[in-house]
Amino acid sequence: MAQSTGNLGDQVAQLNAARTLVLGDAAFYPQIVNGVLPIVGARAHLELRRWGAEFLAETFSSPALALVQKEQLSAVALQMLRDTLELPEKDTLVLKHIVEAAASLYPLVFRHIINHPEDTAAWENMTAIKDEILRRWDSFPFPVKVCCIKFVQRVVQVQTHGVTDPRVRSRKDPQATQPVDVDVDHFQRPEQNETSLAIVPRNHPLLSLPNLEAEASGLLDRLLSALQEDESDPLLVNATLNSLSVLVRTRQSIGNKIINAVLSFVPAKQARTPITPAVRVGVKSMERTARALMVNIMRRNNNHPLASKMQQHIDRLMQSRQEAVDDSSKKRGLPTEPTDGLDNAKRARLEAESPPLLKVPPLPSGPISYAQLFTLTEDAGLSSFDVKQLPVDLLVKIVVPLLARVEPSTMYQAVDAIRSRYQTVQKQQAAQPPPAEEEDDDDYEPEYQPMDVAAPETEQPAQSTEPADLQPDLVSLGPFVLPQPPPLSETEAADIGRGAVGRVFDMLATSTTAPAAKGKGQQNLGFSRLAGSTFDRDAWVTLLTRLATRAPAGLEGKPDTGKPTISDSIRETLYRYILEDFRGRVNVGIMWLNEEWYNDRIQMKFAASQRTEDDEEPSVNIHYDKWSLRLLDGFLPYLDSRDTKIFIRFLSEIPEVTIPVTQRIASLAKDPERVNLCVQSLMYLIMFRPPAREMCLNAVEDVYQTYEESRPAASKVLSRWRPHSTVLEQTLVTRTENQP
Repeated sequence: MAQSTGNLGDQVAQLNAARTLVLGDAAFYPQIVNGVLPIVGARAHLELRRWGAEFLAETFSSPALALVQKEQLSAVALQMLRDTLELPEKDTLVLKHIVEAAASLYPLVFRHIINHPEDTAAWENMTAIKDEILRRWDSFPFPVKVCCIKFVQRVVQVQTHGVTDPRVRSRKDPQATQPVDVDVDHFQRPEQNETSLAIVPRNHPLLSLPNLEAEASGLLDRLLSALQEDESDPLLVNATLNSLSVLVRTRQSIGNKIINAVLSFVPAKQARTPITPAVRVGVKSMERTARALMVNIMRRNNNHPLASKMQQHIDRLMQSRQEAVDDSSKKRGLPTEPTDGLDNAKRARLEAESPPLLKVPPLPSGPISYAQLFTLTEDAGLSSFDVKQLPVDLLVKIVVPLLARVEPSTMYQAVDAIRSRYQTVQKQQAAQPPPAEEEDDDDYEPEYQPMDVAAPETEQPAQSTEPADLQPDLVSLGPFVLPQPPPLSETEAADIGRGAVGRVFDMLATSTTAPAAKGKGQQNLGFSRLAGSTFDRDAWVTLLTRLATRAPAGLEGKPDTGKPTISDSIRETLYRYILEDFRGRVNVGIMWLNEEWYNDRIQMKFAASQRTEDDEEPSVNIHYDKWSLRLLDGFLPYLDSRDTKIFIRFLSEIPEVTIPVTQRIASLAKDPERVNLCVQSLMYLIMFRPPAREMCLNAVEDVYQTYEESRPAASKVLSRWRPHSTVLEQTLVTRTENQP
């Protein structure tokens, strides 16, 4: 229908205003769609048909419009889309938007037909549109082909079995896993059961399950054929791969078939000769899309049965791309004729340009140092930089790559410039006459004296007559000897030692802990480990404990001398450090006490070996008993029932359990709330530390006899380990006598 340009422009402006209205409020969609369909029909102007097709594609893909409203509007829009698609005039934009709208409409119409099998007109229109799109798929323009791939993907997704929610069943057969007679109640929750063959009843008058499933299988094979052809357009292949990801995720029945097709797809085979930059970009894009598809599948399902094959195919894709495409994309090889060092004849014949000349600054006047000899730059910052500040390994990492990238012509010019400088300096030195002193006696070697040695009085007038500016540097005349520092007193040495120990403890707060997981073949060396092998917190704690125990071994003199030592300062600091956070630093306490016990035994063994028959009993400073009791006295008041595991671990890993230790444990029974902690700790030592079993049983008897609240728990321990205990028998007798 012919229309004037002015009327057409007004109509398009009004239609754009209507589109703006529905984009602002989706509630106007039904009214606007029903109003614009007569205007943009198959007999309308091309511009109006373009606008109408684009608007319908936008409407049925909009997430703002509800599914129920889309399903209602689909019936009225199908006829317009079918008439426009069957027109002899084929406009690319109109076809593209019609196929997009059909891809959005197909699941809606399919669900509508399941609910309303009497609406045969809607299904006939949808079937006609589908057949027309599939028949002309290969002859469509290229942009329309990409939209056809999306449409076919939607058809395959709808016409295959999907996952259903067992909670959503038909009213007529509530026991059925798949509804046999679908009514409105089945679709009260459409988001639970997606549109697929799983919700189609077997006796539907319009939808035949075998025919639909066979058609979907054929369309899937046609879709996968793009991956099996020798020469396919990269954009069509990428569109196919992107559409397959949805099918793999939502349709498990055809997922393995799709993955196997992708595994047999090698993008490098799609490279057509000659290999142009466009071909290389296309092959790389197909390889990346296929790799992204398989990576996303493995990411969603780590236990996929084809995960190993997909990983191997990803590696093959990268390797094939490098072999088939990357070799041709490398830079061209070196020319047959050299570009540098050409003589004038060749340079003139080949029209080669001379390499740029390197600017070499002149040498300064006067004596020349090695740094000035090899400096070819006039940058003051670079000339004054001291390269000795950098470590050697870093210099090697910097210099070697730089030398590999230096142009040969520039390198040759720099070497020639330094060579000419060196020859000039040699000629200047050879032209100067040697000093008279060296001519009189070449073998004379003066004996220089240090600065602090006074020169003879006879040489003073000679030195004073020499001009001040010609006097030699006195530092170069001999070694400079610093005066010896004054000796430190014992108090000063102790203060400095305590300060050093305090700084080490400050480092513990900032140092990291050692990794808990050890690699294969690694083991904990215990006492044989090197304290400084790592720089974590455990290494510093080991260093401190060994400084306190092993370092002063044999230097402490007789015990109880009353003089504070550096080792006692370290022990005192360790004691305070552990008590600040006993629950988090129990490992430090265990390590320290093990070192103390080990050092005590070594010292006792050494003293016994040095003792003779006439000697008195050797005196050895025993530190384990003292500090273990101090540590227990420090944190026992703060323990409660929640610290049972920590306290039992501490008792199980200290090297020795003594009678005073068991007495400290028994003192916990004074508090009725910590009776169980006391009995459980003693029971653990009884069971797993046999050397301390008798001491702990005595402590349990004492607790049983002293504290009445502990008798229910302590009696269980005594009845097992000391069933004939006198204390237990007396209690039983007393209970029997008191009974009426």
